Amino acid sequence: MRRVVWLTDIHLNFLQPAQIAVLEDAILCASPDAMLVGGDIAEAHNLPAYLRGMSERLPVPVYFVLGNHDFYRGSVASVRRMVSELCRTLPNLVYLTGSEVVELTPSVGLVGHDGWADGRAGHYWTSDVFLNDYFLIADLAEPLTSAQRFERLNQFGDEASDHIRRVLPPALERYREVFVLTHVPPFREACWHEGRTSDDNWSPHFVCVAMGEALREIAAQRPDRQITVLCGHTHSPGEARILDNLVVVTGGAEYGCPAIQRVFEFD
Repeated sequence: MRRVVWLTDIHLNFLQPAQIAVLEDAILCASPDAMLVGGDIAEAHNLPAYLRGMSERLPVPVYFVLGNHDFYRGSVASVRRMVSELCRTLPNLVYLTGSEVVELTPSVGLVGHDGWADGRAGHYWTSDVFLNDYFLIADLAEPLTSAQRFERLNQFGDEASDHIRRVLPPALERYREVFVLTHVPPFREACWHEGRTSDDNWSPHFVCVAMGEALREIAAQRPDRQITVLCGHTHSPGEARILDNLVVVTGGAEYGCPAIQRVFEFD
């Protein structure tokens, strides 16, 4: 039996060292063989320190993606480059956005990508939502116009989609079930907030439509395989069955109270 714990939106930079120790003790008590971390770990300037601490104190493989908060006070390319360089020095850290398929068991594989809310869900052009992303991430901040930001969001979503289209089909050739770890819900049906899915005003900023389209197409081509998507970002839990063989589980979260979302056990 192989045990894998999944966490998301842990926001370690909101915690005191004693609180981080409590979280780490809970993870160790779960006796995992591996960890999945679905992004929003910290912010760009302190992310390496938290990842290094995780690597040193949790002696299991840590497979992770990044969330929007992880890019705050930085740029997307610079943070990804920094994290990739760190992973080369810490072999138990695996950044899935820069990786191929990972084997969890002989029948279960893992792929992943940060994902990005790409503006395509809901009504971007009439939305009055203005996230901190658009102040604190260099790629999305002023002097970009709304139209330029929309184009950039589209590009980030397409990048996530392209990665999934490249790594998921060969993973499904090898494994009967593949987990897809990402930060942003790839379907509006999985974009939960307080028990309901997000409306047209909020969903442009919380759904990666391009990745969802890729997942739906790939799943439809392989009805003999199971795809389970793990995401977060909305801080509200929920589960959505998109197709018979495509399920999306969205993790909940509360600032200052990170917790294990689920423990998966594989034969």
